[in-house]
Amino acid sequence: MIKNLRWKIVTILVVFVVFLGLGVYPLLVQRYNLPAPEWLKSKQLKLGLDLKGGVHLVMRVETSDALRTFTTTSSDQLREGLRTAGVNTGAITLDSEKSFKVEGVPGDRDAEFRRIADEQLSENYARSPGTNGSHTFTMKPDVESDMREQTVVQALETIDRRVNALGVTEPNISRYGQSHDQIMVQLPGVSDTSRAKEIIGKTALLELKIVESGPAPTQEALLQAHGGQVPQGQEVVSGAGGGGDSGTMFYLVRRVAGVTGADLRGASPTIDENNRPAVRFLLTGDGARKFGKVTSENINRQLAIILDGRVQSAPNIESRITDEGRITGSFTSDEVNDLGLVLRSGALPASMSYLEERTVGPSLGAESVRAGVLASLAGLALVVLFLLAYYKLSGINAVVAMIFNLVILLGLMAYLGAAMTLPGIAGFILTMGMGVDSNVLIFERIKEELAAQRPARAAINASFSRVFLTLLDTHVTSLIAAALLFQFGTGPIRGFATTLTIGLLTNLFTSIFVSKTLFELALMRRPATSKTISI
Repeated sequence: MIKNLRWKIVTILVVFVVFLGLGVYPLLVQRYNLPAPEWLKSKQLKLGLDLKGGVHLVMRVETSDALRTFTTTSSDQLREGLRTAGVNTGAITLDSEKSFKVEGVPGDRDAEFRRIADEQLSENYARSPGTNGSHTFTMKPDVESDMREQTVVQALETIDRRVNALGVTEPNISRYGQSHDQIMVQLPGVSDTSRAKEIIGKTALLELKIVESGPAPTQEALLQAHGGQVPQGQEVVSGAGGGGDSGTMFYLVRRVAGVTGADLRGASPTIDENNRPAVRFLLTGDGARKFGKVTSENINRQLAIILDGRVQSAPNIESRITDEGRITGSFTSDEVNDLGLVLRSGALPASMSYLEERTVGPSLGAESVRAGVLASLAGLALVVLFLLAYYKLSGINAVVAMIFNLVILLGLMAYLGAAMTLPGIAGFILTMGMGVDSNVLIFERIKEELAAQRPARAAINASFSRVFLTLLDTHVTSLIAAALLFQFGTGPIRGFATTLTIGLLTNLFTSIFVSKTLFELALMRRPATSKTISI
């Protein structure tokens, strides 16, 4: 008996000391500047946005941009396929982000046109023939729906990578609202809102395109040799330069990019030949093959390096280039660091518009912490008074088990890296309530067993055995509810669900194992036939 009790006490003490060191001691280290190793300081319980302060953003993903880009690319691919097959048509123009129109298909080549169009586009577009050799291609509804959903998911993943690269602790990035195209971003501890918005919302679409004409100080001068019209398959883009009233130069480039940001495998800050900040990028194997083909076929021509629709530089191609390149321009050191970050994380599939922007100050967070701590202490004090008044000395057992529960809960949250939020503090208080409820069930059962004239030790063993399944049932039910809250809830709700889940698991340990061990310790030196206990 004594040997069995000894290992239980040792287990409880070891668990208590370990989680006290993980959860409580790092908080004392921060407050009183106590000595501690760095790994322990890094395990300090993290605070969420509502307690630490930071940035709260709600953004809409402009999914129509992605549809328009896909439709433009599809029309360009059809134009290139028709040109290769020798089928000459009239203009190919976009009607909307979901449809484009081909005009002037020769009657004697109509069958060939239909074959090429169906091979390239039938999977995603429905074709509707019109008059005078015209055909309209409209995106299929299921394709549109899938593409909008995929655009939001890709934007969510890209933003998540960018925020993680920023080094923000415990960010919350999730879908928001009922429109299915909104994303909420919460960044605890971030004070520079403008930089966060710049990095998160920057599209960072990189394109490498061959320059067909230019640069020219004005768009009119650029198109003068082409009768004032943009040739099919080409487009005009602007970039930094020294000409024109606005200091902008204009370039005529191929519409289809030889290489895009999707071909990148890395990007990092560097300096150019003039010791100015620049960004060095590396290409994937497939990207290197495409880049090598484009550069080898266009030696002594300019290559426009375009970022988000603006030419950053247009160096001359002197030889074949394969797996790397460099983006130069009038960048600062911070700008090249941020540009390298967004290029590494991938381009956003569409632009973002800001619907909501809030900055939570640290002072408000500190007020929330104080209010939450006071509420927790007040609740704990009332619970302790009730237990001691109603259950006498057995109430001490319940209080000790509850304190163990909170210490283990703090330690587990710190070790797992979970963030404490204001709803999480509510989870703490609810955990105290669940602990009291568990002890009340056990104590009332003990009173019933004692009333039946059973010895104290037998009454305690029977009570814990018979109440265990009831406690397990209630805790599993609550865990299911917490899991659903975590799965479908947003940041604050998830904080509550996390605290509640860990609290439920620790409560089973303390209310069954710790509490029973304390009873056994109290009865250790009493005779087995003793039928009294302070309860």
